[in-house]
Amino acid sequence: MSAPVRERAPALYDCVVSHARGVPLRHSFRHRTYLWLVDLDDIPLLPRVLRPLARFDPRDHFGGAAPSIRTGLDTYLHAHGVDLGSGSVLMLAHARVLGYVFNPITVYWCHNRAGALVCVVAEVHNTYGQRHCYLMRTDESGRAEVEKDFYVSPFFPVDGTYRMRMPTPGEQVHLTVQLRHDEAASFTATVHGTHRPVSARRLLRAALRRPWSTAAVSVGIRHHGIRLFLRGLPVHPRPPHRAQKGMK
Repeated sequence: MSAPVRERAPALYDCVVSHARGVPLRHSFRHRTYLWLVDLDDIPLLPRVLRPLARFDPRDHFGGAAPSIRTGLDTYLHAHGVDLGSGSVLMLAHARVLGYVFNPITVYWCHNRAGALVCVVAEVHNTYGQRHCYLMRTDESGRAEVEKDFYVSPFFPVDGTYRMRMPTPGEQVHLTVQLRHDEAASFTATVHGTHRPVSARRLLRAALRRPWSTAAVSVGIRHHGIRLFLRGLPVHPRPPHRAQKGMK
């Protein structure tokens, strides 16, 4: 029997993140990192000496002006007709490390008072400092489809459909985001990880094994973008970005 929702967090997940592009050029890469799973109503307060290694700042999510991440999420959900009441929310994300964070995707599993999953929110960040959320009503396997309407990679236009699989994390986390055009996969990203209870020793070990882990994500995206550009992949202009309801 799986643990109750609130008992799964806080946790660290040792993860492998993979990206695979199918058209018009084939290109793939993978890297190792670690992600936090936290209950937004009970974000862990670390000992002062460890706080530079993990901080969760509301400025890094949604409109960036809410007093807490939970308030920012609730504001976004209310703008889209969803009220969780006192239901719990699990968030999977990078924390700020030494003052820096970049989350290509932050996932929120949103529950009602009875503990049932109401919706999943995928908050996407691009390397231009912009944010966009996809609100999904997933099926029993955690699957949903949404239309792409946010500029992420300069090598893809803002069209197509995302087929996502976002089951609630347990002992393992397995997430998939697949961009599809004309029923064919153009790009697939996956996250696979193993649950580890949080402890000071485990956090220090993770930080020593993968220092600047969140900065490495941003650098890696740019590095592979340069490689694709040098291979002749055309760049699509970035359209004007409009803030969503509940994210101003």
